[in-house]
Parts: sequence; structure tokens; C-alpha cells
Amino acid sequence: MPYHQFTIKLHDRYHEALTRHLNTKGCLGVIEEEGSLIAFFPLSADRQAVATELSVMRSLLDIGGTVPDSALSFDYAVLGDQDWNIDWKKNFPPVDIGHHFSIRPPWDRHTENRIALIIDPGMAFGTGHHETTRSCLILMEKHADRVEHDRFLDIGTGTGLLAIAALKLGFRSIDGIDTDPLAIEAARGNLELNQAGAVKLIKGDISYATGRYNMIAANLISGTLVALAKEIAGLLEPRGIAILSGILKGQETEVINAMKISGLSLSDTLTDGKWITLTVTGASTSLQPS
Repeated sequence: MPYHQFTIKLHDRYHEALTRHLNTKGCLGVIEEEGSLIAFFPLSADRQAVATELSVMRSLLDIGGTVPDSALSFDYAVLGDQDWNIDWKKNFPPVDIGHHFSIRPPWDRHTENRIALIIDPGMAFGTGHHETTRSCLILMEKHADRVEHDRFLDIGTGTGLLAIAALKLGFRSIDGIDTDPLAIEAARGNLELNQAGAVKLIKGDISYATGRYNMIAANLISGTLVALAKEIAGLLEPRGIAILSGILKGQETEVINAMKISGLSLSDTLTDGKWITLTVTGASTSLQPS
């Protein structure tokens, strides 16, 4: 069966929002590249309707106008079934992250001496190939032994990857929260692939999280992290650690300041390309920046 393919040129900062929007229009999945997204739709999808949606988004970005990197353009092609499968699989190879993790697609589960995270590269953001997701996994692995393993919270869980990784690291109670029902659906499928039924998925915003967590991961965007700083601080155990990602270089200062105002302290920073990931700690945690 042939497929519609849209190659969309757009700055990386808008990729997640566009991906989520395309999912609601029947997108089968996306391949994320530097400065572009490749989106696939079944042949039964209304190609013109998708093109119209993209044209509307382009117009809205043009009207916004104040951000110099907000331009959007797109091309269209039809792929045969064989081309789709080859293109899809070659863009989701297995990837080793940190000292222990190996992210594998369902068609390649083989791994040696590593913790396998099986992720179906479907409709949700966070397959492990993006810098922000990789950085979260590296910092989770690095700091897991410095906190109790009672509770873990993944804010904006997407594919559920970080929540699954937390379970593999030994956390006993894991909550994955996302406002997007399609993300929850994708995460649920990945939990089944990893036999991670102990992870609790919650459809809703951060207000649905209750109690305190020993570790929190929030792979969002800088503006959202700033807006949620007080809530994140309130959910973190006094000796807990929060990992914050989705921050472009130059945006980290506002996130750090928001966290400091909320009572959290910067303890670690990881840079991967143009992305910054921060580790912040509760007032009672004595970690030195590294």
C-alpha cells in the first residue's frame, strides 16, 4: 500500500508541537531530522486537508513574525509500501545510551550486557534518538543511586520511554503523565512491549500528580518548565532530584532562575548539540555541580 509523505522544514523548537498536531490528523508517525520532520500518512488520508493544515500553521507563524526561525515550508510525495518500510526502519536504528541502556525498535530486540528499552517509533515524541531524551536517560542513570527508589514522575511522558527506564533502574512506583491522549495510547503500547505494567499512566496535567517523588523527569520546553517550576518543586522530595530538558542553548538561565525562586538548586548540566539538560535538587540535597 502506498503512503503520503510530507517533508516539513521547520525549526526544531516547533517539532514536538507539530508532531502532536499531525497525530490528531491521522499521521502514522514522523522521522525527526535537523530542521525538518518527515510525516507519513496512509493513502486513505485526505492529502489536501493535511496540506491545508500545514498552510494554516505557516500563516500563523508568519503572522507571529517576531521569531526569525519560525518559517515553515513543505514538500509532498507518494511512497510505495516497500519504500515506507525501508525509510522507516533505517531512521530508527538501535542506539546505546549511557553505560547501560540500549533503545531497540520492536523488530530488533537483540542486545548484550545492556538494559533493553523496546520502543515502537510511532506517533509520540521521545523515541530516544533525540538529544533531549538521550540526555535525560544519561542523567537518570548517573543520579539514580543518589536518591531513594520509592517514586518517580515522568511529566509529559510521550512514548513512556523515561518511565520505562525508571522501572528498569529499580524505582518501585512510577507515574507517567501526559495531556495528549495519543501519547498515553502510545505509551501504553510500549509498556506492554517492555512488560512494564507497574508504570501508572495518567492523562492530565501536572495537577494530577500527588504526593512527593524522589526523582522527576520533565522533557518539555523551556517556557513550560518555567511555568511549572513551583509545581515541580512542590512535588519533589527534599532530597530528590529533578531532570529538566527541552531547553535550547540560551534559554537555560530563565529555567535555572525559575527553579531557584521555587527553592531548587542547580547541581548538574549536560549539553548535547544545541540542547541543554539540567539537574536540580531539593534544598536538603548536597550535590555539587559537575
